[in-house]
Amino acid sequence: MLGVRSASVMGLGGVGRAGGREPRSRGDPRGWLPSSAGHPRSPTCRYGPAVTPVPTLVPALAPPSATLMATFVASSGAMDLRQLTHLLAVAEHGSFSAAARSLHTVQSNVSTHVARLEKELDAVLIDRRSMLPTAEGEAVLERAQRIRIELQALEDDIQSMREDIGGTVRIGCIGTTARWMATPLLERLGARYPALHPILVDAASGSLHPQLRSGEVDLAVLNGPVLEPDIETEPLFDEELVVVSTFDHPLADHESVTTEQLAEHEVMLTPVGTTFRDTLDTECGAAGIRLRPKVEVDGLRLLTSLAWQGYAPAILPASAASGFPAGTWAVVRIEGLERRPVLLARHRRTSPSLPVQAAAGELRSVIRDMGPYQPGIHVTMAAAADEGAP
Repeated sequence: MLGVRSASVMGLGGVGRAGGREPRSRGDPRGWLPSSAGHPRSPTCRYGPAVTPVPTLVPALAPPSATLMATFVASSGAMDLRQLTHLLAVAEHGSFSAAARSLHTVQSNVSTHVARLEKELDAVLIDRRSMLPTAEGEAVLERAQRIRIELQALEDDIQSMREDIGGTVRIGCIGTTARWMATPLLERLGARYPALHPILVDAASGSLHPQLRSGEVDLAVLNGPVLEPDIETEPLFDEELVVVSTFDHPLADHESVTTEQLAEHEVMLTPVGTTFRDTLDTECGAAGIRLRPKVEVDGLRLLTSLAWQGYAPAILPASAASGFPAGTWAVVRIEGLERRPVLLARHRRTSPSLPVQAAAGELRSVIRDMGPYQPGIHVTMAAAADEGAP
């Protein structure tokens, strides 16, 4: 559901903040203030204790929410947010009945709101046979998703300006990185922003892309490259590929091995068709090397567990080997393979709320502080900052 208090808005063009924006002091992480001309409370508002600045993922541009909403409703003076809420629910749940259950209402209510929206826009948005969005429906849903994100961000911003930074932040993360990053991130967020409620989503990079676009997650730590135009990324670190095995395996006698040496042994791999395997096969194939899979496992965490238990050596990203007790297995570097980039990503067409900015800042801090101590991890944030990255 849309994260707003009122049930409907008649003419959304006035939702945006009045006035311009004035920069806060360097000691305030919240990035911007409504101008005193448009916000009479700004000279006397209390914003809680000063904290270390939190860098934003995007330059300080005016939030697009007002323009987005005004554009969306230009064809109608009576656009109702409930109509967008019900349309989103139908698209997300696949039927009017399932949408009604998710909204705790009756099916006829959902059908009525969607039908009214279609009448106002003079377009069929949901195909009643397949229950899939039409081309027009996809266009409306894309904007409705952004409106939902912006409305929740607006509410979180106002709460965080009046009180301590709070609200909900949904952070997606690939499981290999989460092994060593999640605990310190949660500890730092809890200590510094006790009113903040983080939700961690453990998922593969491919499934995090649509969650970023739909607003299901606010931030995501995932593998690069990301070529989707609606997703904005910044580098966090690169990680080497390693082979892990028990100490009694011949590969464990080496600090590093070449792909030629690796091809002499049966190893566990992810299946053909996964990004990790296809990239590995492409690089080895270019050198005339063909790996010998003993078994293929679709899931890096399961692959890691099987290697740790001694079933067979496995080729893994370096972060997958972090977090296991020291001395329980051998981690051997693989020479001649490209490092795997890990990125911080967010939706390009929305402005990050203050809670999202705070969470992103703490996440960067964890990577910067702990990354250099993880075997095979090479932090790339500092170099990106020197080049003027946001």
